[in-house]
Amino acid sequence: MRLTTLFTIPRVLRHSDAVGADLPPDDAVVLDAPDPSLRAALAAAASGDHTPAAELLAGTREHAQWERRDTCVSRLARASLHHPGWLESWLEESPEDPDAVLVKADQYVYQAWQIRTGARAKHVEADQFRAFHAVLRDSVPVISTAAELNPDDPVPWRIALTQARGIQAPREVFDGYLSEANARDPHHEGCHIQALQYLCAKWYGSHEEMFAFAERAAEQAPPGSRLHALPLQAVVEYLIADEETSGPGPYTVRTEAAVTRAQALSDSYAPGDREAAGFRNHLALVLWSLNRYEEALDAFRSIGVHATTFPWTYFGEAREEFLEARSDTRVELAMKIPFFRASPGPPASGTPDWERELAPRSLAIASTGPTEVAQAALICGHSLRTAPAGSHHTYVEIVPDPVRGKRAALLPEDPLTSAADNFTTAEDWPALVLHRTPERSSFTLVHRGRKVTDHAWETAAPATDHAEATRTAAALARSYGLSDPRPLAHILRATGDPARHQRELVAALGLPPLPSGYGGEQEILAELPGARVLARRGFLAGMRDTMTTKDGVHPETPPQDEPHPVHWWVLRTAALLFFTAAAVYAWWTPDIGWFRSTVSSVLSLYFAGKLVRALRRRRPVSSSPPPAAS
Repeated sequence: MRLTTLFTIPRVLRHSDAVGADLPPDDAVVLDAPDPSLRAALAAAASGDHTPAAELLAGTREHAQWERRDTCVSRLARASLHHPGWLESWLEESPEDPDAVLVKADQYVYQAWQIRTGARAKHVEADQFRAFHAVLRDSVPVISTAAELNPDDPVPWRIALTQARGIQAPREVFDGYLSEANARDPHHEGCHIQALQYLCAKWYGSHEEMFAFAERAAEQAPPGSRLHALPLQAVVEYLIADEETSGPGPYTVRTEAAVTRAQALSDSYAPGDREAAGFRNHLALVLWSLNRYEEALDAFRSIGVHATTFPWTYFGEAREEFLEARSDTRVELAMKIPFFRASPGPPASGTPDWERELAPRSLAIASTGPTEVAQAALICGHSLRTAPAGSHHTYVEIVPDPVRGKRAALLPEDPLTSAADNFTTAEDWPALVLHRTPERSSFTLVHRGRKVTDHAWETAAPATDHAEATRTAAALARSYGLSDPRPLAHILRATGDPARHQRELVAALGLPPLPSGYGGEQEILAELPGARVLARRGFLAGMRDTMTTKDGVHPETPPQDEPHPVHWWVLRTAALLFFTAAAVYAWWTPDIGWFRSTVSSVLSLYFAGKLVRALRRRRPVSSSPPPAAS
């Protein structure tokens, strides 16, 4: 067991950075990212304007785009709970508008579930259940009106199916609603998903009934329909039905068939396609749960930046659970690669879209001058570019290295945050690390080598909880010497325009404004006056320079080492043989403890690494003269 542990951890440290290196970074991943037109409608609704939402839903109704209509109605209904007023003004202006009434009907259902929460019934209080059922009963006339105003629309019947599940409607009511939905669109994904929920064991059906319904719907679905992945959702419901379940058990064959069908469906969509994100997230979860890590990594690649609330919300905060499962997949695959085998490269499919367009743009603002940053960054493990930002601050960005440093490969944070963790250690000044993508803007406050607080704004996300925003604002105010954190809390709770909120926070903290190019290209500081590159240094070289150079001096990269003399090779080869023999003897001798065994093993690996690096740098010298030129 000790040998297994010894050789597994080095594999992870060596290969985990390369496995899945083509996956988008954590900061680029957005939960339930809307398409551009829905994003615009949500942003306008957050500011009180319902016109873009009305135009969007009218278009889906006129062109019978029922799946898209369902998605837009759901997102707008949720937004109306967090940004009240715009939907009410829409209904006052047009009380018979089928689109406004439909959003109102869905709002009732979302409000009811918000009261109940997603907890198991045994964890829901009696008062919550009473309020839950009261809101669902109030929704009945609104759902009926929505169905009457647009008789061809299946979306009111999807809402009715959800409401029926909540009020414990009998089977004949459920069957009637499903029949009405199928009469309007026999392959509507949203209606089938709600029907599957009603039929699963945790509600009013059974595993057998749920699987049979999902498989029948998939078999009848036309080519390319997302209903081909409905059996996969049945697998997810089965796997989470019992916390003691260790595998699919009696449904193994059906699980395999569901996965195969979903993988075929995924192959018919382009990588990173937003429309395929829902079932691809289910596919990644199932493959990861079944320990099929290579296939799970392919599923995460196909997802790109588009994480979805379901199914990850079953296990906790959805985005964090998605990132944790993705990271665990990479670690599990790295553990299986022999230590001395070359690390795998990404698939030869060209640069993915997320890398060109969606990778986060990163910038740090250090509350000190460039000379202090240069001295503090001697051993940060990354190459940095700095530029003066006024008289008391410094802009900092990462300069990509052709070969990533070993310490950088072992750090879990993104490069700029890990660098800030390092160069603020033991310093009195903080650094605010900023990230921005088209959908998301965020910051991490780092002080004295630790993360103090962080926050993110997303285009369509609800406002941050007041208590959480207050805590974050207080931490920012303490770090920057502000007496009143309330303006900061107001900015943290703002929604609709992440980039603007990020700029407002920087100004409220009294920091210099963001450079004009931030958010565009990856590297933007090169053209600023006083910009300079701080080259990455090895740990020992950085420590040496820290102790021997003057404050504020960041020396140039040291020249390449001269060829080693013969005695250097002899001593290190002898040390390698000695410590290798000692390690082998220690691990196989029960009387020698784990500490001495580990020390001898680490020393053996250290001298092996020194020799390998020296061999790679060595230039062969021919003893014969070169041939004469012809």
